[in-house]
Amino acid sequence: MSDLIVIGFDTQDEATAALTECKKLEKEYLLDLEDAVVVVRGADGKLHLQQSINLEKVGASYGLFSGGFWGALVGLLCLNPLAGFVAGSIVGAGAGAIAGKMSDYGIDDNFIKSLGSTIPANTSALFVLVRKSQPDKVLADLSQFKGHARVLQTSLSPANESKLREALGQMAAATPAA
Repeated sequence: MSDLIVIGFDTQDEATAALTECKKLEKEYLLDLEDAVVVVRGADGKLHLQQSINLEKVGASYGLFSGGFWGALVGLLCLNPLAGFVAGSIVGAGAGAIAGKMSDYGIDDNFIKSLGSTIPANTSALFVLVRKSQPDKVLADLSQFKGHARVLQTSLSPANESKLREALGQMAAATPAA
């Protein structure tokens, strides 16, 4: 099961720097990200989402190749495979791009926008969906953001959440009174 972690940062650039660090950890096989999104709230208060996976491009690429194949096949039946390939590629790329734009992968966009709207202007947040990790090594590496980051939300166990908060130099979350 994947864990969702949302970390808020004091500046607009720190979430992008943290994502770059997470991708570096992923290349070292210390972290396995399912999805990651950087949310930046500008001085004007507008939210800007930077998805790590551009589904529009992925859909267009897939549609281009599959549309080209099927178009060439139909064109072959009509004795003009080149025209079929071109027409199929154009239609497939367009349909794939539309399908990619309308689909959602990983972290729900509505959740990202609703939680992102709570961060102050000129700050950013990093939303990560983690499949697996080596917590001790990842926390040691992310401690470079100590004092500039705070945990906004997480699905981690209370023990792991307190380790993350400690690595970021944040007080432990207040436990609700029974």
